[in-house]
Amino acid sequence: MRILHTMLRVGDLQRSIDFYTRVLGMKLLRTSENTEYKYTLAFLGYGSNPDHAELELTYNHGVDKYEMGTAYGHIAISVEDAYKACEAVKAAGGNVTREAGPVKGGATVIAFVTDPDGYKVEFIEHKK
Repeated sequence: MRILHTMLRVGDLQRSIDFYTRVLGMKLLRTSENTEYKYTLAFLGYGSNPDHAELELTYNHGVDKYEMGTAYGHIAISVEDAYKACEAVKAAGGNVTREAGPVKGGATVIAFVTDPDGYKVEFIEHKK
């Protein structure tokens, strides 16, 4: 077994595609429209299945926001330099909500950014 994708419901599909492609550097892999059931899907990632897990953005026509709830945590992305990744996010207009630095009680460098719908994305620094 392997993880294929994670799905997030978004209020503005193009705004979210712009964030994940322009700010986080993902590629738009494919989209599909279901007019009968009134939803649109966009799949993004740094590569596609089966070699890479993907992010599925679901836009339900006419729904512009969702309640975040208390169960959702974050998506984690490996970065070579969390400090540089945060600077790049800010330069692209993204929102860094926790600057890069060591995790509490450890040495691993992490940071958090927030997407336009309020979902948290964690950067975890992994030096090559």
